[in-house]
Amino acid sequence: MDKNWKNIEKKELRKKIREKYALCPQEELSVASFNIMSQFEKLPMFRDAKTLVLYWSDQREVQTHDFILKWALHKTVLLPVVVGDSLILKKFAGIENMSSGCFGILEPDQYCEIFPEERYGDIDMIMVPGVGFDCAGHRLGRGKGYYDRLLPFLNAVKVGVCFGFQLVDTIPVEPHDAVMDIVLSDKK
Repeated sequence: MDKNWKNIEKKELRKKIREKYALCPQEELSVASFNIMSQFEKLPMFRDAKTLVLYWSDQREVQTHDFILKWALHKTVLLPVVVGDSLILKKFAGIENMSSGCFGILEPDQYCEIFPEERYGDIDMIMVPGVGFDCAGHRLGRGKGYYDRLLPFLNAVKVGVCFGFQLVDTIPVEPHDAVMDIVLSDKK
């Protein structure tokens, strides 16, 4: 299957998932987010992890704010920051040290410490959002490729998180698409 056809399939899949999202009440998404974060917290590798990459969620993603605030007291929490076409990782230093990034999502501000690439081997786990996932761990992102460019540099356990309606049978994949080690959702 050629690249153009896969891009069309991905675009259609993103549209279908956005439509499902629009039908979900925010209260349901909040409860689902809490349940997904509880699953993440119970993973044996999470208990042993010292350094994590999480993400500061926007309203369409599994909500991470409370989870980050809780665990930043006990573990090193890194958050991605968009710089050009890439993500860099910065240490989370409290909500008071966050500012709006290029997509309107809060990111660690200019005063937060950049986590150096030579220390990426110290990262134990990364929580990855997505528009959709399949059971084989394939991820459908928003189409900019930020995580696909970051993930090859990490030996960390890659955990995709999503709502049940974001789980689909198959995601059209390309060679550069990163695969998750685990996918967590609220789907029973």
